[in-house]
Amino acid sequence: MNKNTKINALLLLVVAALAVLPLALGLGDGEKEPFTGADAQAETAITEIDPDYEPWFSPLYEPPSGEIESALFALQAALGAGVLAYYFGLRRGRRQGELRATAGGGGAESGAGETTARRT
Repeated sequence: MNKNTKINALLLLVVAALAVLPLALGLGDGEKEPFTGADAQAETAITEIDPDYEPWFSPLYEPPSGEIESALFALQAALGAGVLAYYFGLRRGRRQGELRATAGGGGAESGAGETTARRT
């Protein structure tokens, strides 16, 4: 096992632990909604401090249910991850192409010469 494989396995274990440990340790037991987002917790805290508080802005679109809101958030995250993956893949492909072009001494022309040499 090389160094990169060990690092990737360790990172995977850390991510799995971060996902499983709060559930296994029972964090959030006894709360109405144990794993709510920071926005909901902030709204609850503000309402407890000042019950007459009026927000400055209202959302442009409010989904009809929490499930739809979660689905839209997941879609947004997936689109962002896709854009980042495309960008990094494009950068890596260009870098590899440049390395092949400089190492091969001309890229496609040297490859064509090799196939001609094999035929004869």
